[in-house]
Amino acid sequence: MATLFGDDMIERQIPELPPGAHCVPGWLTLAQQRWIVARFGEWVRGPVPIRAAKVRGHEMSVRTVCLGWHWRPYEYTREAVDVNGNRVLEFPDWMVRLGRRALVAATGDPRAGDAYTADTALVNLYDDAARMGMHQDRDERSSAPVVSLSIGDTCTFRFGNTETRNRPYTDLALASGDLFVFGGAARFAYHGITRVHPGTAPAECGLEAGRINITMRETGLAGE
Repeated sequence: MATLFGDDMIERQIPELPPGAHCVPGWLTLAQQRWIVARFGEWVRGPVPIRAAKVRGHEMSVRTVCLGWHWRPYEYTREAVDVNGNRVLEFPDWMVRLGRRALVAATGDPRAGDAYTADTALVNLYDDAARMGMHQDRDERSSAPVVSLSIGDTCTFRFGNTETRNRPYTDLALASGDLFVFGGAARFAYHGITRVHPGTAPAECGLEAGRINITMRETGLAGE
């Protein structure tokens, strides 16, 4: 009976989200997840190593490698000036296309991705103890949507409002393969990760432990 009616047979319930925010469970196939995990292995061996950024002098518990533009708190640069000075890897064309497809899937609008050209990705690696405090993504000049992909262990994602880090907010589980998009009225909502749940990643996703989160954005810095 447990085999016939396991958790994988029950459709996950997504809580109601504010306008502009969308969650698509299991959007990435396991094959796609494995392929992206292999690319992650290449990125961390690239010109700029994965590192924990410092916010007001304190290291984040999350480690990050960047594509297209290097992010450090409150600023984007082409070179990793706070790491080793090397230029970060280029933003891959396949990820541009993936971001456009993600917007279509999230919104149901076949034209939603037409004008979207992400040019940077923050690729975060979470271990069991990593957290992300409530924050807004405000370092971009563009207000185009943020596209977020999860691979590995499930996390508890807290998605809030645009005015305060406090309530109202919604907690939801983001599992391996899930897509989350926030744009429009929700683009500058506070959000964070309150917990990573170890041992919840599917064995076939390619990641032995922890969680990878890719957030694609338009910086609005084209030509600089």
